Amino acid sequence: MSWFLFAISTAFLESVRDIFNKKTISRIDEYLITFSLNLLTALFSLPLLLFNDIPSLGNNFWYAVIVIGFFNTIAFLLFFKAIRASDLSLVAPITTFSPLLLLITSPFIVGEFPNPIGILGIFIIVIGAYVLKFQDKSRGYLVPFKSLFKETASRLMFLVVLVWSITANVDKIGVQNSSPIIWTIAGHLSVAVFSLPILFLKSKPNIQNITSNGRNLILIGLINTFAILCQMTALKLTLVSYVIAVKRTSALFNVLWGWLIFKELGIKERIAGSIIMIIGVVVITLSKIS
Repeated sequence: MSWFLFAISTAFLESVRDIFNKKTISRIDEYLITFSLNLLTALFSLPLLLFNDIPSLGNNFWYAVIVIGFFNTIAFLLFFKAIRASDLSLVAPITTFSPLLLLITSPFIVGEFPNPIGILGIFIIVIGAYVLKFQDKSRGYLVPFKSLFKETASRLMFLVVLVWSITANVDKIGVQNSSPIIWTIAGHLSVAVFSLPILFLKSKPNIQNITSNGRNLILIGLINTFAILCQMTALKLTLVSYVIAVKRTSALFNVLWGWLIFKELGIKERIAGSIIMIIGVVVITLSKIS
């Protein structure tokens, strides 16, 4: 059951990180925050090497590093463009559909496929995410799906989900060919390297904004470091689709932050969606026992 504790910790930490992401993206652009987030995550993870053995690297390690750097650079840039263009509560729940896509990509990339109970749990979590977002019944039952095609921010986030359905499996390959800490460092450093020329090309005049927003960026980097280490450890212990399904319950925590901190409306629908997602997590957990 340790995989579940690491996966749910990832969900919690990422929900906290996204609150600061939303605040920070209003002051600096997506190029700066993508580079800073990944570089700081790699740097904050480095000291952990002093307390862990450095394993020999597998044959697919460097292949995974290049692939993760290329694709995650695209994903981060699209993600920050999306949350800049719209409310976090509108676009973030779209990420909960990634476990469905992993049912397609995981068998081909890492040879993993959940058992029937696990598949049921993934579908329950996706249904919960739908209910979580369904606040205005008068707008129609297909509104959450229609928004994918009508709103620019939602379309961008859907592209992020498509990319993440690939990179989540590449993370598994990276961890299997190294260790959670080594892969956290290498993967994020690769994104920083890939995003650096884009930063100079697109946002060179704004680089000085990094120092004025240094406190938030450092905090985001620290939170992301712990979240990623939890995720990579969970990937070492169980199927990719299970980890990502539990990780996407970060939407549940965002509901709590919206209610407790921002006094958001529509709490009944959101609580209902959250309960359904919890049921899905329980089903996935039981599938590991059966």
